Amino acid sequence: MEAEIKKRLRWIQLYERIGSAGIVCRKCGISRPTLRKRLQRYTSHGVDGLNDISKRPHSSPSRKVKPEHEVLILDLRKSRKLGHRRIVHELKRLHDLSLSVATIHKVLARHNEKYLHLKRHYRKKYCRYSRLVPGGRPAYNSTIRLFSDF
Repeated sequence: MEAEIKKRLRWIQLYERIGSAGIVCRKCGISRPTLRKRLQRYTSHGVDGLNDISKRPHSSPSRKVKPEHEVLILDLRKSRKLGHRRIVHELKRLHDLSLSVATIHKVLARHNEKYLHLKRHYRKKYCRYSRLVPGGRPAYNSTIRLFSDF
């Protein structure tokens, strides 16, 4: 058993021995509603009732992204290889669905879609300025023609 469960079991055993909730609460440093809650769970479920219960809601009626929206997002990602920002614009344009970039990112992360590493097209490297005379004309064929060569 975990330490938390053992501690809660000691509260209940002390309450069953003494019979006074006030004394048990003062001695253990807990509130009466906490003792009542743990005692009620212990009587209905036994030792398993002393485990922590998740406070996460069972349903989210106001959830913004519905399963059909997730299908659209994943389809745009897989078929067209679009990033978060582009998916936002495409959903707005094609389906009149307005979601934030963060929401799209959460959906993609939930489905283990990795970040796209697309090859970016960068500018060409600059040609360095190399003239024999500053401000002079470029040399043709890497040689300079002189007027005396005519």
